Amino acid sequence: MEDAIKAFGFHLEMERNLSPQTCRAYLSDLRDFSVFMEGQHLDGIVMEKKDLEDYGQLHLRTYLANLYKRRLQKASIARKLAAMNTFFRYLIREGKIGVNPLAGVSAPRKDLLMPRHLSVDEVFDLLGDRFADDVKGMRDRAILEIFYSTGIRLSELTALNREDVDFEQALIRIRGKGRKERIVPVGIPALRTLEGYLQKRGSLGEDGSPDGRKAPLITGRNSERINPRTVERIVDKYMRMSGNQKKISPHALRHSFATHLLDAGADLRSIQEMLGHESLSTTQRYTSVSVGRLMDIYDKSHPKARGGSSQA
Repeated sequence: MEDAIKAFGFHLEMERNLSPQTCRAYLSDLRDFSVFMEGQHLDGIVMEKKDLEDYGQLHLRTYLANLYKRRLQKASIARKLAAMNTFFRYLIREGKIGVNPLAGVSAPRKDLLMPRHLSVDEVFDLLGDRFADDVKGMRDRAILEIFYSTGIRLSELTALNREDVDFEQALIRIRGKGRKERIVPVGIPALRTLEGYLQKRGSLGEDGSPDGRKAPLITGRNSERINPRTVERIVDKYMRMSGNQKKISPHALRHSFATHLLDAGADLRSIQEMLGHESLSTTQRYTSVSVGRLMDIYDKSHPKARGGSSQA
């Protein structure tokens, strides 16, 4: 099965042009399934080095039961089954198997989780005057400003190069999921902070280009591209320094960006474009987050909201 998984990985990267991160996630889920199935006892049969054709719904349901036993979240189980479904459809196309053993196996319905986000006041506290006036402090502030100003994903931020920022037009080019590019506006405070950080950092020409435009926009140790885990620690550090006890990930700043835009009257289509969502339904989650705001407006505006009596 490992050879088939490797071939599938090549198909994802070269034919479907998926990002390395997405490919790794697919292959990790498939190998989890492969490892579990090797040596499993089903109906008294030891399944060792099973042929791909030998997998049936019984085997898939046994694996699914194991996922529930491991208490994985429904979203994680659904993701694994989606990866396997894509894998089996690829094998059918390649003539390796005749039927999809996942046909008829239903994925669990995902729990509708509201995106965690900060209030506007909490964001302003996070971006307060507690950053050191050195390269690291200016870098940290630039990271937080860019997150909130653009709604960028963590993986997208760490992939940014110097050439992706247009300071004159106040735009950033982002390479998103599926290697799709989008252009998003960036606020003046974020640009000023970023420009100050780049000037403080000094020479950017180590990549061989005259002005370092191919160089990583944000760097960590030894002037190398910053690690995503380092960015997560930076967000956590300044959340604690602001006195906020919430456990907030970089993704929560993306959610804050979208929620605050929606609260201020931005339309969903525009927010969808800026976030890089393929489906509008993904963006529509933020309408649920803003229900509290709608209730406030209703209470303040509707003549019957507070039980007032009407006169004929």
